[in-house]
Amino acid sequence: MCVCPGPRRIGIPVRSSSLPLFSDAMPAPTQLFFPLIRNCELSRIYGTACYCHHRHLCCSSPYLAQSRLRCTPPPAYATFCRPKEGWWQHTQGRRYASTPQKFYLTPPQVNSILKANEYSFKVPEFDGKNVSSVLGFDSNQLPANAPIEDRRSAATCLQTRGMLLGVFDGHAGCACSQAVSERLFYYIAVSLLPHETLLEIENAVESGRALLPILQWHKHPNDYFSKEASKLYFNSLRTYWQELIDLNTGESTDIDVKEALINAFKRLDNDISLEAQVGDPNSFLNYLVLRVAFSGATACVAHVDGVDLHVANTGDSRAMLGVQEEDGSWSAVTLSNDHNAQNERELERLKLEHPKNEAKSVVKQDRLLGLLMPFRAFGDVKFKWSIDLQKRVIESGPDQLNDNEYTKFIPPNYYTPPYLTAEPEVTYHRLRPQDKFLVLATDGLWETMHRQDVVRIVGEYLTGMHHQQPIAVGGYKVTLGQMHGLLTERRAKMSSVFEDQNAATHLIRHAVGNNEFGTVDHERLSKMLSLPEELARMYRDDITIIVVQFNSHVVGAYQNQD
Repeated sequence: MCVCPGPRRIGIPVRSSSLPLFSDAMPAPTQLFFPLIRNCELSRIYGTACYCHHRHLCCSSPYLAQSRLRCTPPPAYATFCRPKEGWWQHTQGRRYASTPQKFYLTPPQVNSILKANEYSFKVPEFDGKNVSSVLGFDSNQLPANAPIEDRRSAATCLQTRGMLLGVFDGHAGCACSQAVSERLFYYIAVSLLPHETLLEIENAVESGRALLPILQWHKHPNDYFSKEASKLYFNSLRTYWQELIDLNTGESTDIDVKEALINAFKRLDNDISLEAQVGDPNSFLNYLVLRVAFSGATACVAHVDGVDLHVANTGDSRAMLGVQEEDGSWSAVTLSNDHNAQNERELERLKLEHPKNEAKSVVKQDRLLGLLMPFRAFGDVKFKWSIDLQKRVIESGPDQLNDNEYTKFIPPNYYTPPYLTAEPEVTYHRLRPQDKFLVLATDGLWETMHRQDVVRIVGEYLTGMHHQQPIAVGGYKVTLGQMHGLLTERRAKMSSVFEDQNAATHLIRHAVGNNEFGTVDHERLSKMLSLPEELARMYRDDITIIVVQFNSHVVGAYQNQD
């Protein structure tokens, strides 16, 4: 999201430290080469070092407003450039220019990269019937940063009804997004539990008995949990449910899902802050909680219970509902609002929360205090703590923290913190039979594709009806030869589209490889996936997607009962 050589979305320069807590800064050579790269001069930069075969990639997608700066490790078997050995051949005093050779990933290699992080879950049937409003979900991730800063989570609530799904977009490192992806669903599940169940869980802990399972996780093997911090996280969660027990006498049995989501988000963010202030005698844990607090993460979470769909959003990830109209066409219904400078209500909220003399400084150049792009996020204590508290924690913290330039940096015009909140905006939607699926995705997808294209591509993939639509050229002048190529490509696509057994994978394929006609260009896709670390982040962000498919028959049955 940011065009500055610093951590994601944070527009300040970062110098190297002895232990890079936030190792997302653009390498110095890339900083120097960046203007030339954007002007298609990469081959001249490399001089006698290598060829560049990516010139046309310098023209980014019309939906990608700004260049990406985070990096992802190149595939081991991908070659972006080759040494210019023998570029000039000297034979008998004459020079011969060798022909540049192009190196593209083969389709199997492309598929291997795209499918590396895909995961699918189908809701089990009972007596041959699926009684859930959710048929299942597909998810996937494609890194641009190294390591990837996005996270995803999905779980079924066991002590209450419903399913939780969420995407988390980290910045200034992946520590905060990792912690939130592990912990937030537990806080939500506890917030939804009735008083009697909370008492039963607390009594089990007191007596040393086995606890009732709260969540059934649906995770890809790469979606790990931090075992070292599990005890710390459990103790904080227990303190939360103990307070819920004390506050609720058991008289009221009705639980407001919206209120539960808001309380869970805010409480987790408060615990992240408190754990960093208190510290831990274990040096590893002490450093971990500080990394979590000083980095940040946005979150977009969906809770589906029957026909009741709640979306809680903090930041600029999005939830998009795919609706199939009577004529078979697809329309997109937005179920979340971006919390950034493009949202007028967010700008007004920020200005009202601070003195009038800060009206011109609280948001500068579309960033919070001129630095941060999302206006709501977990962690990011640099925008929440007082200056005195920040200095005290840093000075008493480990050397790695104290030596880091980013953690010691105080934002400009920092007078009346907190400037940032993790409180989510919750949207409710009652599902209808025409509501076919929900797309949850980090901003890496929405910056490359329009919401209507996202819904159309997923809808056509799920129904297999894409080939019936006429080819749209979007106002381009197309020759007969080009049209023939498009028709040939579409014919091949009919047999190859289902090589993707995962809707999220199919969407990523389009997000990265689409050409100006809205079809996947294998050459472009191969080049984008072959970009080395220092270039990948310039063209795109991490992409994380969850596609939730709804059971129209069950949803319709609910509607008929009403």
